[in-house]
Amino acid sequence: MSDEDDLEDFEPDQDDFEKEEDEKETEEGEDYRKEGEEFPEEWLPTPLTEDMMKEGLSLLCKTGSGLAHAYVKLEVKERDLTDIYLLRSYIHLRYVDVSENHLTDLSPLNYLTHLLWLKADGNRLRSAQLNELPYLQIASFAYNQITDTEGISHPRLETLNLKGNRIHMVTGLDPQKLISLHTVELRGNQLGSTVGINLPKLKNLYLAQNLLKKVEGLEDLSNLTTLHLRDNQIDTLSGFSREMKSLQYLNLRGNMVANLGELAKLRDLPKLRALVLLDNPCTEETNYRQEALVQMPYLERLDKEFYEEEERAEADEIRQSLKEDKEKEQEPEPKPDLEPEQSLI
Repeated sequence: MSDEDDLEDFEPDQDDFEKEEDEKETEEGEDYRKEGEEFPEEWLPTPLTEDMMKEGLSLLCKTGSGLAHAYVKLEVKERDLTDIYLLRSYIHLRYVDVSENHLTDLSPLNYLTHLLWLKADGNRLRSAQLNELPYLQIASFAYNQITDTEGISHPRLETLNLKGNRIHMVTGLDPQKLISLHTVELRGNQLGSTVGINLPKLKNLYLAQNLLKKVEGLEDLSNLTTLHLRDNQIDTLSGFSREMKSLQYLNLRGNMVANLGELAKLRDLPKLRALVLLDNPCTEETNYRQEALVQMPYLERLDKEFYEEEERAEADEIRQSLKEDKEKEQEPEPKPDLEPEQSLI
């Protein structure tokens, strides 16, 4: 899914695209789980073999020394693998896809110190923990049985995908080690809190389809541009701060925000241009669209529609009127003129 575009690249049909992607990923996740349910808990041992390696290897490149060549890409999807021990010997691999197998252990990958890209979706992993891999940039562990975010400390990691797992709380993501991480995908987990995502370099955060009731602990994400919170249980918009100065796109579709007054809590987001609140109770209010623009004058798009100039002019009038009323309330009441006392003759 791509919500990573900057403000200039927002398109009117972005939410339609999102919806298609969400549906696609939900179906994909269901397929993974159904596939797993057809087999017993204990798999027949199926180790990675030399023959499988020969079939899956590609992309011949020079090795680090430049004096020899080696295949650096491996794809061994859907092989019912339970063991990838053989990979310990293939130290020049840079791109590895072991998705849709029955793996519970990725430790042989610790020997692949040139690894740039890893896809291990749809396995039986309970952890994404690996030794620090100095060049790893993209890692995907979607649709496994992972319960925590410990042991992820790759200094060049840019994109981390953990959607469709069983994570209740984010812990162990050290901003001092994950200095390049800009995109984190945690959709479809069991998160009850956003605490623990203290990654100042983060630009894109996907937390849809969890158990969140509010936003907390994200105040220091000054580089965050995209925040996706669709299909949670959020009923308050507290937790957003002026420090989130780069946030441009906020998706809160399918939550429980009922009070239009909550929108005032988003007015301190200076770059917020696109807001999605479809399928929240507050959208049923007749003045919902107008109130959003009154509270957030820089908003360009609400849900699937861009604001028209007429709407902007009307919102400006309302805003000005509210400002004048507030100023009048703050003006001190004039003291009555006192007439000089008449002399008694």
